[in-house]
Amino acid sequence: MTERRSRGDGGLHWDESRQRWIASVTVGYTPAGKRIVKKASGRTKTAALKKLKEIVRDYEDGLLVSSTGYTVADAVRNWLEFGLNGRGSATVDKCTILANKHIIPALGARKLVDLTADDVDRWLAAKAKELSTRTLRELRSILVRAVNRAQARDKVKRNVVLLCEIPKGRQGRPSKSLTLEQAEAVLKASEGTALHAYIVLSLLLGARTEELRALTWSHVDLDGTPPSIMVWRSVREGGDIKTRSSRRTLAMPRRCVDALRLHPERQDVARKAAGASWQDDDLVFASKVGTELDSHNVRRSFRSVLKKAGLNAEEWTPREMRHSFVSLLSDSGIPLENISRLVGHRNTSVTETVYRKQLRPMLLEGAEAMDKLFPDL
Repeated sequence: MTERRSRGDGGLHWDESRQRWIASVTVGYTPAGKRIVKKASGRTKTAALKKLKEIVRDYEDGLLVSSTGYTVADAVRNWLEFGLNGRGSATVDKCTILANKHIIPALGARKLVDLTADDVDRWLAAKAKELSTRTLRELRSILVRAVNRAQARDKVKRNVVLLCEIPKGRQGRPSKSLTLEQAEAVLKASEGTALHAYIVLSLLLGARTEELRALTWSHVDLDGTPPSIMVWRSVREGGDIKTRSSRRTLAMPRRCVDALRLHPERQDVARKAAGASWQDDDLVFASKVGTELDSHNVRRSFRSVLKKAGLNAEEWTPREMRHSFVSLLSDSGIPLENISRLVGHRNTSVTETVYRKQLRPMLLEGAEAMDKLFPDL
């Protein structure tokens, strides 16, 4: 006589239609009192029993996976829908594009419980042939967060993506800076355009493009001693600046003051043209109806100025005016510590890392002092 299995050990039977052994175990009950049954199958009784024991062990350890049919695509889409609350629309759009273009097509069909570190390593290695290291880092970050969310909801036991290193990707497009002659040409070409003051402040103050797009007239002091702007806001979600060090008040060169004094006249023309459509948000740099400029507005206008200045518009982006600010200051002998404070970096190592190709070696003091002490005979 076959011995009856103990309560809690589950059941085991042969399914003739499937030609497989079926193991099952009750792991709990719904709020309505209905049993929650998990099943496993195998071609042999031993295989089915092994899977049954794994289910029971995971249940006892509190690691039971609630849905073995849950895929990587399900996890990523769930994170995109619910895991980006409070993030800016640009961040959401970027993550969605990266996920739909690179993660879901390659890994989406894989069951999350079956995803291995080797799968992720192979995927990252393949992507490294076509993407930059920065993009690879962003892709891994999206996948880590998606699996973390799934893990917190008992969809998977552990996050295997954390075991994977980021390979070195393709060399990204290197940032560059304008020479003094090129910068003068851009400033000259911008005169009379709606972007003139924006370009002057970018090149002569080194403010980030997202900081200038959020600048309000209440944060501009044209009559102070010296005149200054308060870089306290950005177009990031909630108006937060990038880091604490980014919150700074900058004295303005005369050219910036002159450009900002002329700017309200151009803004008045746009306000009258917009009529009732104008939204007065006190923005220094606004669209034709007074709303906040987006990055596409700035890039499009900036390219027009570059063409007028005789430069290849496809080779430059607005953020490279900030790089140019750092480069021009470095070339004129300003110490790295001062440049770091002006651009709002936490420390000089950030400045060196981001702008290392624009920075001029500054260790000249020793040689200059020795020349004075020991002049040529």
